Amino acid sequence: MLSAIAIVPSAPVMVGELAAGAAAELTDLREAVFGAAAALPARWIAVGIGHTDSVVGPGRSGTFAGYGADVPITLSPRTADARTELPLCALVTGWVRGQVKPDATAQVRVYADDHGVDAALDRGRRLRAEIDEAADPVGVLVVADGANTLTQPAPGGFDPDSIPAQTALDDALAAGDAAALMRLPVTIVGRVAYQVLAGLSEPGPQSAKELYRGAPYGVGYFVGVWIP
Repeated sequence: MLSAIAIVPSAPVMVGELAAGAAAELTDLREAVFGAAAALPARWIAVGIGHTDSVVGPGRSGTFAGYGADVPITLSPRTADARTELPLCALVTGWVRGQVKPDATAQVRVYADDHGVDAALDRGRRLRAEIDEAADPVGVLVVADGANTLTQPAPGGFDPDSIPAQTALDDALAAGDAAALMRLPVTIVGRVAYQVLAGLSEPGPQSAKELYRGAPYGVGYFVGVWIP
């Protein structure tokens, strides 16, 4: 049974050891992420994007070494596997889990970032059917970013057309508007993850709560909680 959905960015800069001098200015973002994840039960399924569809099991562990510091993460309290290379969404999931609910167990569903909207919706619907068959409460952690082209120094360069697209995304997530997520443009980096969320939650959540929206370093980040 699906109990709650937490929406957080896939931002390595949230990790203090990776943030360098920016750690203090990201305090509000970090606290919002921790607050959202605290709404989840002890069993998590994370949703993120990668190059291909894959599943990262709770026995896996990894490190943020590729992002500048050897910060280890695990996806469950009983991880036995040696560290392996993991997609960013899995690293962020493991880090958030360790900070908020060390006793929780997380599995990560990675979806190819080139899926069309119909394919993403279908995957979300199938995931919801799977979760509905579970006897125990399951929480979903959506790990995804908005546009990365919101300012001149942004990682993707500056695209003024991405600013209204980011506002539309933030507004949809804040309102629990699953239908609006189906219309996201490709300028939204985590588009597929958000469209999986739309399929997972359709016709929409019972309630939605915004905890943070902003664009530090020109990347759109949203944090919130949807209750199905």
